[in-house]
Amino acid sequence: MDALIQDAKTLFNVHLTARQVVSLVNYEKELIEWNQKFNLTAIRDAESIRTKHFLDSYSCVLAWKANPPTRLVDVGTGAGFPGIPLKIVYPNMHVTLVESVGKKAMFCQHVIQTLGLEDIEVIHSRAEDIGQKPEHRESYDWAVARAVANLNILSEYLLPLVKLGGTMLAQKGESGPAEAQSAEKAMKILGGKLKQLHPVHLPGVADDRYLVLVEKVAATPPKYPRKAGTPMKTPL
Repeated sequence: MDALIQDAKTLFNVHLTARQVVSLVNYEKELIEWNQKFNLTAIRDAESIRTKHFLDSYSCVLAWKANPPTRLVDVGTGAGFPGIPLKIVYPNMHVTLVESVGKKAMFCQHVIQTLGLEDIEVIHSRAEDIGQKPEHRESYDWAVARAVANLNILSEYLLPLVKLGGTMLAQKGESGPAEAQSAEKAMKILGGKLKQLHPVHLPGVADDRYLVLVEKVAATPPKYPRKAGTPMKTPL
């Protein structure tokens, strides 16, 4: 864990307390254990979990610097990334995790209970369904997702959840810049405007990574998101 503590501080200015490190150690233990029974993530060894899950989650901090979100929604969270590691570091942040796969949603719930985290909820739902619910629609400062779908599809999942003046953050691999360019039309339809592409370097990871930041500049038209499955079948 020493390398993770050092890298989080050096790369992303995230200072992990002893208590937060204990939470991450327990999270890692649960993930490795559950992974033997259910296929939650392809990343299975401790070192890769620390770099490609924990550290990668903390790269989001580059996007908001000293001004973290009050309310954050993590769509397609999988085994809880980046939402749970961010919650560990920002105990006052209200976090909502959205996951459509039952066993992954169940694992997230288990981790939250095991770590005793408060003010964080797991919603077992499709992104398109939650985006039409009044209690979630346009109610988050930031909506984040990691490698869930192509950006033109992802924008339809995330932007309806972001309030005016808020930000959508997509964690992307090397296709980030090309995807961002081709998704600008979709972003505009949904009330978003491409703001920035932030390169991210993770130690020992060769491929380029990017944070794609999209600002919410106008309200999302009521017909979006369309019904579950449609964005994927006929992207904007």
